[in-house]
This record gives sequence, C-alpha cells and structure tokens, in this order.
Amino acid sequence: MSETVSRLDGWAKVARPIATFLSGIPRIDVLGVGVSAVNVDLAVAEIGRWIAMKNRQYICVTGMHGIVESQDSEELLAIHHRAGLVVPDGRPLVWLLWWNGHRRADQVCGRDLMTSTLAHGAPLGWRHFLYGTRPETLDLLEARLKAHFPGILIAGKISPPFRACTPEEDQAIVDQINHSEADIVWVGLSTPKQEFWMASHRARLGAPALVGVGAAFDFHAGTMHHAPRFIQVIGFEWLYRLAAEPRRLWRRYATGIPRFLGGVAIQLLGLRRYPTGTSIQK
Repeated sequence: MSETVSRLDGWAKVARPIATFLSGIPRIDVLGVGVSAVNVDLAVAEIGRWIAMKNRQYICVTGMHGIVESQDSEELLAIHHRAGLVVPDGRPLVWLLWWNGHRRADQVCGRDLMTSTLAHGAPLGWRHFLYGTRPETLDLLEARLKAHFPGILIAGKISPPFRACTPEEDQAIVDQINHSEADIVWVGLSTPKQEFWMASHRARLGAPALVGVGAAFDFHAGTMHHAPRFIQVIGFEWLYRLAAEPRRLWRRYATGIPRFLGGVAIQLLGLRRYPTGTSIQK
C-alpha cells in the first residue's frame, strides 16, 4: 500500500465518525462503505445546514456500482469515508438500512436530490453551479431548470473536456466556480470520476456543497429518460437502464451485481467484517 493511500485510509477511519457526530446522521457499513441513513428531505436539510454554517462538504450518491468500485480502490473507499453524506442510490441499500432499523431511510437518486434541493433553495437564494456533461446538454439543462424552477439562481456552468485537464485549465475552472460564489456545485460526471473530482477539489472550492449526481444532468435536460417509479420501488431500475444503454452498462451489471450480492451475503453471515464501524447485521 502506498504512503498516500495509507494516509487517506487512516484519515478516513477518523473522518467518518466525526462526520456522523457532527451531522447526527448514522451510517451503516455495506462492504466497508458507510451509507447514510437518509431520505431526500433529510439530505436537503443537511445541505442547508452546510450552507448556513459555511461547512464545506461533498455528497456521494452511491448505489451498488459505487460500493463494488470501492472494493477495488482503497482511495475511492477513503473518499466515501470522508464524504459529508453517502446517500443510498438504489433499493438494495435502502433495504439494508431498513434491516438495521432505519425505517425513515429511502432511495436518494441524484435526479430527485437535485429536484428537491433546487425547489427548496429557490426562495432562499441558493446559488447553483453546473459542472459536467456536453456543452449542448448543459445549455438545455440550464434552460429547462430555469423553466421548471422559477427564481433559481444558476451562478455558472462548465462543460469540462473529456480528456484530463491541464493544470492551467483546472485552475481556471476552480477560479470560475469560486468567482460565481456558488452555494452548491452539481457535478454531473460518471462514477467514480465525479467522486475523485469532488475529493480532489474540495479544499480549493469555496462552495459549501459539492454533489455528484451522475446522469441527473441528462435526465433533467431530457436527453435520457428515467425508469417509472414502480420499477424503482421493486429494485429493477438497473435493468431499465441496462435495456436503454446495453453497450455501456452490460459489463458493469454483469460483474457488479453478483459481486455486490455475494459480498453482502458473506457480510450478513458474519464471515467477513470491515474495520469501518457499524455492521449491516441486526
């Protein structure tokens, strides 16, 4: 293990209990990832608390894919531990939270979190920055958000290059976001790219909240369609998305679902424990 990863992991073991204590929001351990016992309303309230206190944090919107990716990357696992919230984006994580007695918990997907936060923050004057996706999608997203949420303040937007940014380009992005005086930066990149971006930029950005929402930009822009509610409730949103994007997603689900289910079964049976705090066992 490299010295950097060791340092990140050591900080993660300290940071997660501190974050839980400060927010009062418990987490359960799912394959070593601490998942917050929240619903959309609780997550929006926590964002509001960060803005009021100028307490800079980031949110990982995490489902099975993020949990599995964290098994292969100690750095990504540490990033989840340092997050202000790790919200459950998927019914399996919600069911595990319920199993632990957190009955108020519910699925918090990026699309719904964005909708509720925009609606709640409009009369409060919250300033939003949009970072991610293609320029044409970003323009459409901004127009649709302004039409659906009268009074919202879009402080700025950036469509980053698909290649790695040069140091000069990256600094220009940081400067533009900071100059906008945004309260919330919505990060519409893929997982785990958006998690790495938020963690590496958190200290350099003044916005209290960074929120990685993945495909929410495309859903709100109307370039992608989300699964009907009943499909989400029964836990088959992944199948709906696979049918819509089989080339991009088939490998993720073909390998990820068995790894997640197998890992959870082993953890529930007590055959493996993780040194991160609360167990998912009752």
